[in-house]
Amino acid sequence: MPKRIDYSELERERLSPYAAKSAETRGRRHEEPEHPFRTPFQRDRDRVIHCNAFRRLEYKTQVFVYHEGDHYRTRLTHTIEVAQISRTIARALGLNEDLSEGIALAHDLGHPPFGHSGETVLNDLMSDHGGFEHNAHSLRIVEELEKRYPNFSGLNLTWEVREGIVKHSSEHDRPGLNSEYEGEKSACLEAQIADIADEIAYNNHDIDDGISSEMIDPSALKGVEIWSEYFEPVKSLYPDADIKVLKYQTIVRIINAQVTDLVSTILKTIDEEGIKSLNDVRSRSPIASFSAEMEKKNRQLKKFLRENLYRHHRVVRMADKAERILNELFKAYLRKPKLLPPHVHSLIDKSGRDKHRVVCDYIAGMTDRFALDEFKKLFDPYEKV
Repeated sequence: MPKRIDYSELERERLSPYAAKSAETRGRRHEEPEHPFRTPFQRDRDRVIHCNAFRRLEYKTQVFVYHEGDHYRTRLTHTIEVAQISRTIARALGLNEDLSEGIALAHDLGHPPFGHSGETVLNDLMSDHGGFEHNAHSLRIVEELEKRYPNFSGLNLTWEVREGIVKHSSEHDRPGLNSEYEGEKSACLEAQIADIADEIAYNNHDIDDGISSEMIDPSALKGVEIWSEYFEPVKSLYPDADIKVLKYQTIVRIINAQVTDLVSTILKTIDEEGIKSLNDVRSRSPIASFSAEMEKKNRQLKKFLRENLYRHHRVVRMADKAERILNELFKAYLRKPKLLPPHVHSLIDKSGRDKHRVVCDYIAGMTDRFALDEFKKLFDPYEKV
């Protein structure tokens, strides 16, 4: 049987000097014996995949609610795409693929139903009780809310994965940090690339889903430089191909171009700034970024999606519906906590936790499907409870 130490030795031999090594992890909050042939980061990845919160991502909104179509991305498929892109980048840079994948797989565990609309609603409802932010909630899930072990709450992940979760950031995410996670320092490079892999994934699959839903007319993308740069050559190569094929071939090329640009820019920064260790990575501002030219193209693409997809009347209508559903559920549970399942209601009495936070945790854990069903059960007089 292979031994874990063999893999640790391989990491030291094969990974870049600035990569995070599993043998040098800061460890878990609760001591556990090491696995005979899986590294700590491999175990973290597996724990995330097998937890309840990960499975629930299947029916949580990315842009489109689950019942709008079987082929649109959900939080789960988005997460898998982010993990795949993260592994590719990590391998190209000689980083720890297992760590980057683990962070990527966990990065959206705390998302509530109905996407960023749901997050905004819960944050407003919790404004006088600590607010709601999905990265912070992801951390609470892996540190406290998941119940899988007899001697502690949470998943008992390594410090590095937990740091990557709470330091995850994008244009939507600005998490607060406590002193445990050294907010004054940058995350490891494995976490930084997971952040940008998230952006690469959602920008490109939102184009895909936007065209598939007919909310975006492909002709409207002509003014978006990065789209035209790859769509026109694809169209010339395959003039008789269906738009579905042209769309896919274009998106594949955009993702490849962005990943290649990111890897090249990071390597250039590492060389220019003489980064030779993990400590060098942590002690300066984040080094994972696109080139100036690619960043300009990416901003243009994001602006297009914001104006033509995220503000599309169908998306706005669903967001408004989601707001009403979550508001009414929250108010009903607060008014009469006995409406909550017994195991949830008991948390208010047993742990003395603020009932607002108990209600928020319960709603944040819902899938879109469950929230819609629960709304019907509570407010439709003809629905069975």
